[in-house]
Formats: sequence, C-alpha cells, structure tokens
Amino acid sequence: MDVGISEARLAELVALFERGSVAVLTGAGMSTDSGIPDYRGAGTPPRTPMNIAQFTEDPHYRRRFWAGARIGQNRMNTVEPNDGHRALARLEAAGHIDGVITQNVDGLHRRGGARTVVELHGGGGIMRCIQCGERWTRSEVLGWFDTLNPGYAERNANAEVAPDGDALVTEVESVRVPLCPGCGGTLRPDVVYFGETVPVAVFDAAAELVERSSALLVAGSSLAVNTGMRLVHRAERLGNPLAVINRGPTAVDARPSLAVRIDGGTTETLTALADALGA
Repeated sequence: MDVGISEARLAELVALFERGSVAVLTGAGMSTDSGIPDYRGAGTPPRTPMNIAQFTEDPHYRRRFWAGARIGQNRMNTVEPNDGHRALARLEAAGHIDGVITQNVDGLHRRGGARTVVELHGGGGIMRCIQCGERWTRSEVLGWFDTLNPGYAERNANAEVAPDGDALVTEVESVRVPLCPGCGGTLRPDVVYFGETVPVAVFDAAAELVERSSALLVAGSSLAVNTGMRLVHRAERLGNPLAVINRGPTAVDARPSLAVRIDGGTTETLTALADALGA
C-alpha cells in the first residue's frame, strides 16, 4: 500500500513547474486505480499482448479478440476516471500543463476532463475496417457480436479482465466474428498494436507538446515501449529534466536527466501536486 508522497519529493516536483509548462506522458499505471490491470507493473503476472501479425493472419486470434472484447466491455462500462486523471485535468485548466500524451487506449483522460490528449496508441472505443476504412463505435460492433453469438456474453461473464480491457476467455472456437457491413472486410480496433508504428502526425503532436515545455513528467509508465523513450530523448536534447512517478523500476532510472523519481502511485502523487500548485 502506498503511504503517500513525502514533503521533500513533492517540493522537488513542484519546483519543476516553476520553470514553466511541463509535458506529461502517461502509461498503464495511470489507470490501475480505475481497475484496469497493468502489463508490466510491480506484482503483475507476465502476459504477452497480441500483435498485429497474429490479428491479421490467424482466425483463432481474431475470434479470441472479439470474444474477449465483448466480455471485457461489461467490466469497462463500470470503469471511471480516477483522481489522478482529474488532477491532470486540473493542472491543464490552471495552465501548468498544455495537455496529456498517453500510451493508454482507455479514453479515461478525456472522460476525466483533459482537453488536449494525444493518444499515441489510438483509442479502443473505435473500430475500423481494414479494407475500406469505415469506422464504427466499439459498442455498435459488439452489438453485432451479440447478434452473431447469442448467449455468449452471459455464459462467459466471469472471465478475468486483461490489461487492455478485454477478457481472458477460453470458449472461442465457436465464435462468429463481426465483419464490415459495407464490404465484408476485417474489422479491427483503431489502435496501434505491437508490431505497428505510431502514425507520424500523432507522434509529431506529442513531440510538439514536449518541445514547448520546460520538463517532462512520466506518470505510470516503465517506458518499455520505444515511442515513450523517443519523447524522453527529445526532452533530453532540449536540456529539459525528467520526473517519473511509477510503482517499480523504469528504463530511465539511471539517466542523468532524471531530476525527480517517485516510486509510488500516480493518483495520490498527482492529486498532491495539483493541490500544492493550487490547481
């Protein structure tokens, strides 16, 4: 259990904001207090996320994805932004940050009140056709799943929720996969899978937030994904210091640019920060 941030560490964090606006990069640890498990956080079991080659080439993986998406949706419908999300929205409204860059696809930053959000890995709430590019909401497509697979959601309602918000289901071989109603093409989430690259325009928007800031604050990420490290390198080239709030080790813990390191949860730390800055 976290015991809260020390006054000394909080003062170090506040001091970063005295230099000017701070860029913020968040990861899965940001949403654990909302009930979404983390892939790599301390104490989490090892999991292998699905990659794009598996999704496009293996019908079994597609059936597993849609089954998990449908069961996971029941749980995701109950997930709400936590006080950490709201603290960042407060900091943005007060002008201490210009927006949030996130590796998460859960949409909780916008729901928590953030106005400018750069979603590096896309948004899980939209599905698109690989063939024709048409888009639908996740809820719409999962309604089609229910029509194709009557009773499935009820039979598997107790499956464990995975870190990406889907569920770890085992009854998949009989699953019928929804297809694009326009062209019959394959539908997929509008997210960046492992094995894909972040769109250039999206990365550029994130880089712009970093470049017009005076420091980079990483919240809830171990920085194991290359895109996050590219933003770290961008900040370092500008001579901007780093601050990290994360439970467990990160890829930047030994870097000389690291000015503040808090081994703890994002919710209580960001809430204390917003309070201290009067946001």
